Amino acid sequence: MNTPRALPRAVAATALASALALCAPTTATAATTTVPAPAQTTTKTKDGWQQDGLHLNATDNAKVDAFIADARQAERTISPQVRAAAWLTDAELIGFENRLKSPDSLKRKVATAMKEAPGQSVEATLATINDAVRYTLQWPDARYTTGVIAASSHLAAWGNDSVRWKNTWGSSGYKGVNSAWRAPRSGMRFEIQFHTPASKWAQEETHKLYEEQRLPGTSPERKKRLQEQQNAIFASVPVPEGADRLTAPAPAVPHQPQPQRAKAATASN
Repeated sequence: MNTPRALPRAVAATALASALALCAPTTATAATTTVPAPAQTTTKTKDGWQQDGLHLNATDNAKVDAFIADARQAERTISPQVRAAAWLTDAELIGFENRLKSPDSLKRKVATAMKEAPGQSVEATLATINDAVRYTLQWPDARYTTGVIAASSHLAAWGNDSVRWKNTWGSSGYKGVNSAWRAPRSGMRFEIQFHTPASKWAQEETHKLYEEQRLPGTSPERKKRLQEQQNAIFASVPVPEGADRLTAPAPAVPHQPQPQRAKAATASN
């Protein structure tokens, strides 16, 4: 099995240092990663937001808008690290221009979750959102497993906490690793999907089926048929060696300074 490209120690160290430096919330950094502001949603009303039978009242809609603004700000410090991890592991960064979830898509997700859990507050719902900022890293099958290990290890070393790791390579249906992380500076959660070309193709091929399946009005019988169709497509995806055993990286251990008393004792010896 091939491994991610080996870099000279000096080059790798420079790349890591640059990635961490870019995470400082400076004007220059913001300029390199700023995403154009989305157009005003046409489904926003004086009473809040509504679409496809889903609804957010004015107060909840305003709170989601504030969350969206926070996600846009956090993206400026998250993206440099993700791009550095992709470069260091020879990953292809897929769909980078779509790294911010659209306002309507996020509001549909929040409204659906609140409808499925009556009485749940919008604050509690937003606390579960992992993909307001999202990325996809892709490697060929032969380099997939080592690529995922290396990229996730870099992210953990840079202070990102792994808060969710879903590996479905060993199961029926969807194939891939979907991970969620908490950024060290902003505290914003973000998603990274780890794919091969075949698993990414299958995801895109089944997207419309998945979207129909998750609509509130889809009957249980129809949902079952849609799942069967998705399973058939994903069954054609080759599983890279070792992919089904990939696990979340261990959290980085912060450096513990030597106690002053111990230092003094050491100096006296």
